Amino acid sequence: MDAMFYGIPVIIMTVALVAAYRMVRRSLQLRSAWNSGLTAKARCLRMFTTTHGGANDTSVHTTLHHVYEFTARDGRSVRFEEEDGPATVVEGDFVTVYYADGREIAATARRPSPVQNAAGVLGVLVFLGVIVVFCVGFMVSYHSASLHI
Repeated sequence: MDAMFYGIPVIIMTVALVAAYRMVRRSLQLRSAWNSGLTAKARCLRMFTTTHGGANDTSVHTTLHHVYEFTARDGRSVRFEEEDGPATVVEGDFVTVYYADGREIAATARRPSPVQNAAGVLGVLVFLGVIVVFCVGFMVSYHSASLHI
């Protein structure tokens, strides 16, 4: 029984920490791409949507995806997928992409908006931090209560 009161919060904390890591990593990639000064014209190869939810009368969330391809400064052909892009970009359109050179090229078709990006990341990190603190508090409370029984 104790394993449930420790295991479930640990799983929730793990998911929250992995989500935080992924969000910070993507934010740093965007910042790197915007600050590099490198741009290229990319062609939208594909546009598609994915949906989540809808079971048992829950709301449906639709995510728009774009697949872009461009040629980097060193001649490499780069193809990447990006979520939540503008719905006005369709297959065959050309857009400006910002990218950072390196072993693994980080690219985005989003316009530079570092303040908005930082505010969004900070908001999500605060939310995930509250989840982690709640889980730790729950486990400490349970541990204290189980010692006094």
